[in-house]
Amino acid sequence: MSFDAAQFKRLERAGYNRIGPRYLAASLARHGLADALLAAARLLPGQYVLDLASGPGILARGARNMVGDLMDGGLTIASDISDGQLACCPDLARVAADGEALPFASGSFDRVLCGLGLMFFPDEQAALKEMHRVLKPDGLLALSVWGRAEEVPLVEMALSCLRRLLPPPKVARPSIFRFGDADELVRRLASADYSNIQIQPLRFTASFSDASAYWQGFLDLAGGAAESLSHLPAEKQQALATAVAEDLASYAVAGGFTLTNTILVATGRPV
Repeated sequence: MSFDAAQFKRLERAGYNRIGPRYLAASLARHGLADALLAAARLLPGQYVLDLASGPGILARGARNMVGDLMDGGLTIASDISDGQLACCPDLARVAADGEALPFASGSFDRVLCGLGLMFFPDEQAALKEMHRVLKPDGLLALSVWGRAEEVPLVEMALSCLRRLLPPPKVARPSIFRFGDADELVRRLASADYSNIQIQPLRFTASFSDASAYWQGFLDLAGGAAESLSHLPAEKQQALATAVAEDLASYAVAGGFTLTNTILVATGRPV
């Protein structure tokens, strides 16, 4: 299947616009991941911070609390391809932009953050080089990505049901697990001219009261996939929900379901 980057971006934008504030509610259940990335970024008062693939601004808001606002000499900008997501954070400075072609001057930021977003850039090298360009020479990139597919049942279980029950998508999607190997992530960062690269695996659990809560949680975070699924006939959507409930049974615990997952937190400095 040929890959159409422009169509992929349109689908992702439409999906995240459709999800709207539901994404914020679903993301708040993973607040520990934002805390880990903010700690890795080693933020200081008075710094300028850019948060890419910001969504509803969870990372950006945390960063602003640490670096201060313009009155304190600091600045945090939330940026995302989805203006619908940015509308969820009216309290933040925000710019709707494509991360592969950023509208910021070179050397503008002390820190660039990207939480669970690099996987969604069709040309991740272009995105990494843009992040490099807008960083100050002594700046720091801090990002997180999903681990290997088998280490992320939170996402992979639903995706496996989609692959089993549906034909291949009309718009090819890059694998969201393609940076899940730490050595591969180091190679990608190094090829975009980052040095002093550090990778830290982080395990976290996600709990759900029942199968429907898991499935709705997946849809509320799924972006372009959610946009495509929304157009399926009702009977096909029900078949997917049933298959997910069956596969989820192996993660049953008292009071619901618990899935343990891995992300990789990476930092690097521009060469």
